[in-house]
Amino acid sequence: MNPSFGAITQVAYVIKDLRATMDEWIRQGVGPWFYTEHRVLDDFRYHGVDSPVEMACALGNSGPIQLELIQQLNDTPSMFKDFIDAGHEGVQHIAHWTDDYQGLYDHALSLGYRVGQEGQFAAPAPDPPARFCYFEADVPGTVVELCDTSGMLGGFFTMIREAAVDWDGKDPIRPMGV
Repeated sequence: MNPSFGAITQVAYVIKDLRATMDEWIRQGVGPWFYTEHRVLDDFRYHGVDSPVEMACALGNSGPIQLELIQQLNDTPSMFKDFIDAGHEGVQHIAHWTDDYQGLYDHALSLGYRVGQEGQFAAPAPDPPARFCYFEADVPGTVVELCDTSGMLGGFFTMIREAAVDWDGKDPIRPMGV
């Protein structure tokens, strides 16, 4: 939430029923949704300890802001599970995308931000893996994610945004290819 991180690019919801939440957003005219039913996060660590989080996820845009819906499918430790276990459901974090992931990551640490969880998405060669990090906050609902968009994720996120621009309501849920 520090202005030096740049614009907020994503608002993410951690929810209990991904399909029902997508359906509600579709009824409100938001879509299309790019959806994956099951994903194990690569090299995922919660408070520095490996944690094989399994999740369902959907991405869609409302104007320039990407919305992310996350439903954790297993009971391994994560900030997602912490949020649901605390009785919350809804906005869990905001994200900043960057082409200078390491620089912004180091800057956040220098400001006193604490890593809660982090990992990466594998990418086809020659792109490097897309790294991401969730920084803990002392106030619920103020988790900040950094996401590396210097490789394939940048183009993928652009495609999702462009798909929403003149979406006509057809094909509202699409398989995610990431």
